[in-house]
Amino acid sequence: MNHQRATLSQLGEFDEIVDVRTPLEYAEDHVPGAINAPVLSNEERVIVGTLYKDSPFEATRVGAAIAARNIAMHLDTTFADRPRNWRPLIYCWRGGKRSGSMTAMFNMIGWRARQLEGGYKTYRSGVLETLGTLPAQLRYVVLAGPTGSGKTRLLHALGKAGAQTLDLEALAAHRGSLLGALPTRAQPSQKSFDTALVQQLHAFNPAQPIFVEAESRRIGAITLPVALVDGIHGAPCVVVEVAREERVTLLLEEYGHLLGDQTYFREQLLKLTPLHGRERIESWCRLLVEGRHAELSEALVTEHYDPAYARSTRKNYPKLSASPRFVFHPMTGAPIEEARALLAQLHGENLSGERLGQSPG
Repeated sequence: MNHQRATLSQLGEFDEIVDVRTPLEYAEDHVPGAINAPVLSNEERVIVGTLYKDSPFEATRVGAAIAARNIAMHLDTTFADRPRNWRPLIYCWRGGKRSGSMTAMFNMIGWRARQLEGGYKTYRSGVLETLGTLPAQLRYVVLAGPTGSGKTRLLHALGKAGAQTLDLEALAAHRGSLLGALPTRAQPSQKSFDTALVQQLHAFNPAQPIFVEAESRRIGAITLPVALVDGIHGAPCVVVEVAREERVTLLLEEYGHLLGDQTYFREQLLKLTPLHGRERIESWCRLLVEGRHAELSEALVTEHYDPAYARSTRKNYPKLSASPRFVFHPMTGAPIEEARALLAQLHGENLSGERLGQSPG
């Protein structure tokens, strides 16, 4: 049946990619663009796996019966409108019975179905291999600056001004700081983040620099690949400078959702007790309870975020001290025009051995 198998290099040859793993497996990560048509549900996979411990034969018999019913259901629903010349690629965890059974059935019908050799496991290995090598082939320009300096807003404006940008915090669904969890979106799984990152990196033009925010190894629960971290930490930097008053206002705006959940906000502040001591944390909590939010924002800026930024940048960004400065106005300025001004400032500067920026057309 080897003629019914395909490799990762052939992904683009198919009309559709079908992931037959359970919904839980699919939700954790999947080949980009794949649809989910489970051969076993989450619960059915547990049943078959439990049976397998006592009797592999019985587990296989029961699993085959369940799979046949599910494939029949998908034929009556999900795939009922597929044309005669449809060509799907089908995969499961490692190219075994689940994808093999659907591939065999589809070919009996007359579709030119193929089974992905090695399944998702092979795809995942390819993602990790790419993350180990591709980041080193790209050039970065790091936007550095303490929390509240509007780096994300400047990054988005640079993208609108025509520059290549990599928004790692958007991919990770986290702002990267203590209070960085997003109110409307949970962080993706590590595997899903890695898949999205590979897609983004492949889309870049290696001949042009990529603007990215200064990050540490972790963004919330997500870990960045070593090759990317090394590339960012060794890249030329631009220090984004913003007036303290504007930083305080920006933090109030970006973290305003937390003010409606004082219990959660207080829990996050208490986590900083080993770093700042009980007395300082209690003073911050009082500001929160008393509704003195601007004072709390300013205290966090001056007493927590700025010292943390100084420690992190000294350790991770050796080129920072000699880097150009850029005054940004995230709350009062015109971000796209300011982004164009930054590109003009960098145009022709030899910070990475080649031109950094582009003419701001």
